[in-house]
Amino acid sequence: MADARTDARDAAPDSCTRVRTAVNEPIDLSGRTALVTGAASGIGASIARALAGAGAKVHAVDRDEEGLAALADGAALSTITADLADLEALGHLPTEVDILVNNAGIQHVSPIEEFPLERFDLILDLMLVSPFRLIRQSLPHMYDRGWGRVVNISSVHGLRASAFKSAYVTAKHGLEGLSKVVALEGGPHGVTSTCVNPAYVRTPLVEQQIADQARTHGIPESEVVEQVMLAPVAVKRLVEPDEVAALTLFLCGPASASVNGTSFSMDGGWTAH
Repeated sequence: MADARTDARDAAPDSCTRVRTAVNEPIDLSGRTALVTGAASGIGASIARALAGAGAKVHAVDRDEEGLAALADGAALSTITADLADLEALGHLPTEVDILVNNAGIQHVSPIEEFPLERFDLILDLMLVSPFRLIRQSLPHMYDRGWGRVVNISSVHGLRASAFKSAYVTAKHGLEGLSKVVALEGGPHGVTSTCVNPAYVRTPLVEQQIADQARTHGIPESEVVEQVMLAPVAVKRLVEPDEVAALTLFLCGPASASVNGTSFSMDGGWTAH
């Protein structure tokens, strides 16, 4: 049962309220509850650890039970094994959450004319429909508390397109639009919505697409990182998961109270072109 008490930080500030932020203090999320999807590895695991380290009660959700067990072994959080592409099962996940991080994702690299129809549908269900449903069922609690943070782990592909990634690019562009609508509707209730847009991150998801990238582009696997993944960026390295987690933690902290409806590029200069 949710705590019925409210304190100053639980109330959405009105237009005359001065929001005071102690910029030099560590982010304290004590008393907040977070739900992080795709949390068994990579970006999701780093975010779950960061939020738990800041004092939040974290529900880490993924279909990878073994990965969740490894995560829980090193962090104080609870784990939930669930397939986030099973849309009907989403209603069984916790809804009394103050912070929702939509991170779960998969990739498929293929020309449009060869793209498997069922794979396209799966990617959109997992990466766009599922976030919508999770946001929809989480907002009432956030509105009641007068405070909430929705952080959508998008991608540089939410802002730019790449060939052979029609489903992923479509899902991420849709997520960007959804995030902006949530920002407009949630802002008056003390709820913000933002996107984080990294370039290629050093994760299992990226490693698993190297073979497909090599096949599609007609190059050896050993050349994929340099010729495909790092070619558009000025900073010639992969983004680290902990970098994404650090930005996500900031977006859940007090200094981000007026950060709403925007996207944060962590793309090494990709979108500077």
